[in-house]
Amino acid sequence: MKNEQAYLQLAEEILANGYVKDDRTNTGTHSMFGKQVRFDLQDGFPLLTTKRVAFRLIASELLWFLRGDTNIRYLLEHNNNIWNEWAFDKWIKSDIYKGPDMTGFGIRAQQDPTFKEAYTEQMAYFKQQVLTDDAFANRFGDLGFVYGKQWRDWQTSSNETIDQIKDVIHSIQTNPDSRRHIVSAWNPEDIPSMALPPCHTLFQFYVADGKLSCQLYQRSADLFLGVPFNIASYALLTHLIAKECQLEVGEFVHTFGDVHIYRNHMEQINLQLGREMKSLPQLVIDTSKDSIFDYDVNDFRIEGYDPHPAIKAPVAV
Repeated sequence: MKNEQAYLQLAEEILANGYVKDDRTNTGTHSMFGKQVRFDLQDGFPLLTTKRVAFRLIASELLWFLRGDTNIRYLLEHNNNIWNEWAFDKWIKSDIYKGPDMTGFGIRAQQDPTFKEAYTEQMAYFKQQVLTDDAFANRFGDLGFVYGKQWRDWQTSSNETIDQIKDVIHSIQTNPDSRRHIVSAWNPEDIPSMALPPCHTLFQFYVADGKLSCQLYQRSADLFLGVPFNIASYALLTHLIAKECQLEVGEFVHTFGDVHIYRNHMEQINLQLGREMKSLPQLVIDTSKDSIFDYDVNDFRIEGYDPHPAIKAPVAV
């Protein structure tokens, strides 16, 4: 089974057979291990239709990774708030934070309207400071050596750097049959410096019949909130690298370690499962850009996307 139906069937399987487990966030999950879904990129761009998924957020986050950036200022400049909570958490735990107690802000904001108002006010102030105060942004907007750093500027033991994205493109172009087209975000030495250790840890490309396929290994996967973004992000990355290497797109294969549905997402996932799938949209990329590193968010558009409405759910931090 491929494309959106595979995602929905995995959700049903986790609800029916998943193990009930505790987790780092104290939210609790239904979880399974070692699952896989596949997406034929020739059949359309895998942006889920059973709920609206914000493509511009996906595109700006991927470009942030490709820039080698680790500071949320770039994301905020593109009205992208998907990494705010991890940076905000660092600020409220710092010695300079003097506002109201924000402990457990994710769940408390969902359950307590009075607290939500205070949280919204503190978050608005935090975002404004990141956007306007360089010193504040450098201290609290930076997430440590997360994805962009590892993809573009991996530090070696001999104090050199490795640009994994440039290297993998060169490898695909010059030795397409290699089995070493791999990019890793999991750098054990740097894990303590990261706001969140990489969830999508390693991806590999494969060339056959003039098509480029990509397989992602994701150690930890929030099926309702995170995975739809991950699917679309790596599908977009596959399109961009295929274009750079003058190849067509093949499959995106998504392999999971711990794939889970949070207990406070049960209502939302069941609402989504009650909806009918629609036709997948098409991705259109500006053909005038010479390099994968030259793109802007406005260089991509999605055509024929007519999804069901978005479904909101809290992020577990």
